[in-house]
Amino acid sequence: MTDYKFRFKDALLGAQFLFVAFGALVLMPILCGLDISVALFTAGLGTLIFQLICRQKVVPIFLASSFAFIAPISFAVSKWGLPAAMGGVFFAGLVYSAFSFFVKIKGKSFIDKFLPPIVVGPVIMTIGLVLSPSAVSMAMASGDMLKNYQILNPNFSQNDAMIIAGISLLVTLLCIMFAKGMLKLIPILCGIAAGYIISYFYGIIDFSPVKEAPWFRVPNFTAPKFELDAILYMIPVVIAPIIEHIGNVVAISNVTNYDFTKKPGLHKTLLGDGVATSVAALLAGPPCTTYAEVTGAVRLTKAFNPAIMTWSAFTAILLAFVGKLGALIATIPACVLGGIMILLFGIIASVGMESLIKNSVDMNEPRNMIIIALVLVPALGGMVLDFGFASFSQIGLGAIIGVFLNLILPKSKEKIE
Repeated sequence: MTDYKFRFKDALLGAQFLFVAFGALVLMPILCGLDISVALFTAGLGTLIFQLICRQKVVPIFLASSFAFIAPISFAVSKWGLPAAMGGVFFAGLVYSAFSFFVKIKGKSFIDKFLPPIVVGPVIMTIGLVLSPSAVSMAMASGDMLKNYQILNPNFSQNDAMIIAGISLLVTLLCIMFAKGMLKLIPILCGIAAGYIISYFYGIIDFSPVKEAPWFRVPNFTAPKFELDAILYMIPVVIAPIIEHIGNVVAISNVTNYDFTKKPGLHKTLLGDGVATSVAALLAGPPCTTYAEVTGAVRLTKAFNPAIMTWSAFTAILLAFVGKLGALIATIPACVLGGIMILLFGIIASVGMESLIKNSVDMNEPRNMIIIALVLVPALGGMVLDFGFASFSQIGLGAIIGVFLNLILPKSKEKIE
């Protein structure tokens, strides 16, 4: 059931999905030198734009930035400055939108030819598995995270972080399996709440940012600047998130048992991403693309009502302006979120496996084994193909390899006949 039903009782469930995305919503702008409040605002605004464009059949998804943009934006900000980097992102969004019209003209046959299940299935798997090290790192409080916790509690260790992550995960699992009523609908929020309480008793929550933050704070919006070098550098990067997007739409279609590639259609969902990305760039926010983590959360809760994501969007926009509320959420320890992410990323990978099974992909077919192997290993191994003006790695590179091999590798004579 994916009909749009706007109900006030879904507000809390919508907030839960924002918590699912919150770790990367904060991490991505920090790594790229962007303002967190702007990222929250543009993620909410981008989701609303996406829903407006896909209003014929709204997809239950929340928009935030693909990890494929982290390295390019970080480089562009350091080389040309934030305004020029955002100018590049703006044009990347325009190219993203242009691709949607190409898909509309060619139809779904174009997708079936270039992105069949044998390619999309393992790509979905890599979306979950490539992110898994970040989930484990958060759960273990690796590196600087542990040092920050030890400033508050000198005796805090990685084992303590894993205990907190484990409790967050366990409470989530218990709610999924045994909870009744409302708790059944918010297992992730329950897990985060449990982990937060335990973290408080461990003494690793610093409330000073909450005390210092104002109640009302306008995000640091910055206008883009258009420089040719930055634009030419950023445009090729959209190939990776476009392929990720298609994988995510197929994944959410598998989860909800409704084919969103037909209605509203991939051309509409791609256009939604592209327009949202360009609008975000006008405000100095990260690109807005369909967000993999939410797919796992939708599957867990069976919250197929797209209006829930509208509530997520409103919550994100609200947090962008409420300084103390945003600061409070920022105090959630990474190990709490890490415990939840371990589950969600694994579920995303299982959706990719399910895609292969549902479409009866023949694993006795040598070409299929080759395609899957050469999508997974370069992506999971962190292989990088650098052309100087643009580089492709992990999910994007694995997807490109899969598309190329699917086009050139011959099928066995039995299959052709």
